[in-house]
Amino acid sequence: MSTPNFAVSAIALAVFHAFSGAAAAATTDTAAEAATEQAMPEVIVSATKARANSASIAGFGNVPLLETPASVSVLTAQQMLDLQIRSTTDAARFDASLSDSYNAVGYAEQFSIRGFKLDNASSYRKDGMAIPGDTQIPLENKERLEVLKGLSGLQAGVSAPGGIVNYVTKRPTDTPVRTVVLEARERGTLYGDVDVGGRFEDNRFGYRVNVAGERLRSYIKGADGNRKFVSAAFDWQISPQALLQIDADYQKKSQVTAPGFQLLNNTTLPVVDPDTMLNDQPWSRPVETTTSNVGARFEYKFSPDWNATISANQHNFKRDDYTAFPYGCDEQKLAPGYCGNGDYDVYNYISEGEKKSPLTVQALVQGRFATGALAHDFTGGASFYKNSEKWGDYLYDYSGVSNIYHPVVVAPAPGTSGPVSERRHTNERALFAQDIVSLNAQLKLHAGARYVQVKRTEYVGFDEEGVLLPDARTDVGFWLPNVALVYSVRPNVSLYTSYAQGLEHGGIAPITTGNQGRALTPSKSRQVEVGVKADIHPDLSATVALFEIRKGLEYTDAQNVFVRNGEAQNRGLEMALNGRATRDLTVGVSATALNTKQSGTGLASLDGKRVTNVAAFKSSVYADYAVPQVEGLKLNANWQYSGKKAFDPENTVFVPSYHVLNLGASYATRIAGVSTTLRASVNNALDKFYWRDVTQDLGGYLMPGASRTFRVSAQFDL
Repeated sequence: MSTPNFAVSAIALAVFHAFSGAAAAATTDTAAEAATEQAMPEVIVSATKARANSASIAGFGNVPLLETPASVSVLTAQQMLDLQIRSTTDAARFDASLSDSYNAVGYAEQFSIRGFKLDNASSYRKDGMAIPGDTQIPLENKERLEVLKGLSGLQAGVSAPGGIVNYVTKRPTDTPVRTVVLEARERGTLYGDVDVGGRFEDNRFGYRVNVAGERLRSYIKGADGNRKFVSAAFDWQISPQALLQIDADYQKKSQVTAPGFQLLNNTTLPVVDPDTMLNDQPWSRPVETTTSNVGARFEYKFSPDWNATISANQHNFKRDDYTAFPYGCDEQKLAPGYCGNGDYDVYNYISEGEKKSPLTVQALVQGRFATGALAHDFTGGASFYKNSEKWGDYLYDYSGVSNIYHPVVVAPAPGTSGPVSERRHTNERALFAQDIVSLNAQLKLHAGARYVQVKRTEYVGFDEEGVLLPDARTDVGFWLPNVALVYSVRPNVSLYTSYAQGLEHGGIAPITTGNQGRALTPSKSRQVEVGVKADIHPDLSATVALFEIRKGLEYTDAQNVFVRNGEAQNRGLEMALNGRATRDLTVGVSATALNTKQSGTGLASLDGKRVTNVAAFKSSVYADYAVPQVEGLKLNANWQYSGKKAFDPENTVFVPSYHVLNLGASYATRIAGVSTTLRASVNNALDKFYWRDVTQDLGGYLMPGASRTFRVSAQFDL
């Protein structure tokens, strides 16, 4: 079944179900009521909260953001609908700390936080449990998108020092939900989503079902594809004390990926159209990705003060990766770098049957008690994580020469990837505890630690004589302390200071390096942070955070070996303002200033230089205005700014700063008695060219931002 038919069929089924229920209810209405409704059409004005007040990823429960000694941003499901957010890439526009990091169209959505690239294996979480970030993570069944900025050793164990992105699953609702969203974009993208939830006749049981389909037509010509998604979540209130929740989701995505550009002569930024496609050979094939999750959570309340929870999630990932890959210029002996006239070498890249299957289990006990005058909020628990990664030897063979300005058809190199087998197995066990001690009415001490035992077995391969080498093994343990003080200046204002240690898996050596495919050993990072938070009024908050993070520097050395040597230090200031400023005006302001420095490598070409792909200043300002003169009408605008960024570790090439303006409008009304919200937006309204992502991955690639794009959507709440 094609994606458009899949989406239309699912939407038609939900609309029929919802309208049939509405029709049955309508038979009880009197003719007078119907006449009144016809005479006085109702206009729906949204009165939802303009911001979230809590986040689960900041601690071990839904902790109030005002009391959290960390920098956290949250987007709710309603905000994602209002802002027409369909992917994490869309969401990143509104958070200045979150940036693209080899976020190629049609491939995996990959990001950095606070200037550090996130780890695809551990930095992306579903309900707090690790899932791979190797494809677009669906948002249709997500209640919140939470971003914890900075070290998360206590909360998450192994993760990159920049932070973690947590996707909170939608759960059954007490009141019925019947929502349909339809969307179209100017190049032909069609999108449909159905969200249905509520309680069964026996209201101890609840359900939530999401179905979505998408025909993808990217702003990059030829990066086309489709996506199908379905999910279900159920809960069972076994008793007043016991709650069981289960959920499952499945996504299949097929899209031709769009590689980036390299420097001309390895020195000069190319001048290109942002819709230029380099993976444009007749034999180019889409990247095929299939993912699924099965999750469960059981909670038991022993008393009003004590409860226990056990959670688990099994994720499965499979990818067939195909690309007519552009890299280097053999004519000028450049690797990386394109020829001065725009020529580049084309390689046939095939890697079929890549698989990952992470399983996470966590158990914890939480409770409140007192010791004398001190009140305690205690959490203790254990977690287990394992992941098997399988792949075969990929095909990466030279096929010919094309040109970024005048594409040339080349014949693909023959062959395919090798047999798939387990190449890496990871096992992590952890114990953790945290105590939040109320020292007095205004001062709280947060003290906790996690002990993580990391075991990893990795296939090495054969030596130059063809002899099979023994597997590389890691078996190490780490203590990860976390301590913070939170001082409530007033009931709506708090100050905090914190110290944390984190742990991340070593980076994986990229292709073309001498140790390609090998992972470095785990390493620790350290962070100090101070901040202030204020709820200016119940629906408007402000935060400021000042931080410093230090971690080992990973790079490819002069011998073409991927190593960890020296230190990366990021110091920064984050500011945010979110919520309803007035009755009619909702605002969102996010700004990040970063000072990044590399040191301790002993190489003059690196020490003292700025970290690549990180702007010294980045900001995003959003405003939504409800026009008083026209009920239901809202106008919105988003302005993004990014300072210049270093492209190469030696800082010889920088991409310029840029501004992007996005405009939109929405109108809430009733159509045929159905609550309807119509939305329209234009992104990059001034049609500015800019380099959004200048990663050093795979030798270094530049990815342009989208040109001016339009979209319209309709939301029906049945």
